[in-house]
Amino acid sequence: MTAFARTDHSIFGKWWWTVDRWTLAVVAVLMGLGIVLVQAASPAVAERIGLDNFHFVQRHILMLVPACMLMVGVSLLSPRGIRRTAVIAFIFFTILLALTMVIGFEIKGARRWIHVPGLSIQPSEFVKPAFAVVAAWLFAHGKTSDRFPGAIISIMLYLMIVGLLMMQPDLGMTFVVSVVWFCQFFLAGLPIVLVAILGVLGITGLVGAYMLFPHVSSRIDRFLDPAAGDNYQVTRSLEAFQNGGAFGTGPGQGSIKMMLPDAHADFIFAVAGEELGLFWCLVLITLFAFIVIRGFLRVMRDDNLFVVLAVTGLLTQFGLQAWINMASSLHMMPTKGMTLPFISYGGSSLLALGFGMGMVLALTRKRFGGGDGT
Repeated sequence: MTAFARTDHSIFGKWWWTVDRWTLAVVAVLMGLGIVLVQAASPAVAERIGLDNFHFVQRHILMLVPACMLMVGVSLLSPRGIRRTAVIAFIFFTILLALTMVIGFEIKGARRWIHVPGLSIQPSEFVKPAFAVVAAWLFAHGKTSDRFPGAIISIMLYLMIVGLLMMQPDLGMTFVVSVVWFCQFFLAGLPIVLVAILGVLGITGLVGAYMLFPHVSSRIDRFLDPAAGDNYQVTRSLEAFQNGGAFGTGPGQGSIKMMLPDAHADFIFAVAGEELGLFWCLVLITLFAFIVIRGFLRVMRDDNLFVVLAVTGLLTQFGLQAWINMASSLHMMPTKGMTLPFISYGGSSLLALGFGMGMVLALTRKRFGGGDGT
């Protein structure tokens, strides 16, 4: 029995029969797994810092509610509504991103958060999906209008965002934003010479970050040579995967999480590796891959360049964030301090993920006649 009859022409009725219900279901499964893993990983962390054992899981569930509401609410919008919402969000959170250097507070040497009552907001988490949609519109509109310098405006906005992120500094977020924007730039069919120049600039920027930022050079050095510094969390993470084997020790039965400071956040995949084992970790990877691949398959049928570029950017962002988190836990790349989407404990990151996935669901909905809505 379905939630709505096909003859239901209400807003939610139309939404139910046009939204990608498979992607919605897989996102719900990820959220459920996130609750289980945060419940397993967070009590040890909470106890170490003198909080109630269920502090983090309670806050995680509390933030999932508005994240779900935001995702569904945004997914009701038309492509035009998504574009307008993204522009407003981009302007608002870019201002907050700039303000972090003035009123933000510092954690682990980085100034990325702003305090609001009951919550710490990381503006860059919201700038990331909003900019992907704004850049998509600029590229698409620039291709259809010779008088509109969409590519130039997009380049200027990109440089501004990268500059603000590197001031914090936040190399991980800069890397994700850059890869997503570069993919959109390439797919928009812009001159290959510009693509090559941007590629060279990207490599130059990475080398510059290594030379200028001690925490960047430290992470890269420790990745290339584990003896070069403290690799405590990565070492414990690899031990967790070894202990878990094929089928894991069982939910709540892991021991390495007791020694992992970020077991509930950046290294929650290690907790999954120990307690759920290799088999369920592969299932988790498959769920992330399903969302990305299914989204790409749905948008391939769309002839609206804005929708294609926006969904490509948002899905690349989503998949890349998941890959970075899991690869860091497995010591396949330097640690980036990035959450596993819908799995790791988070406040603003969960809300931003709900916002981003809501836009994906909105833009991949079936549309029947009436123009493209952009």
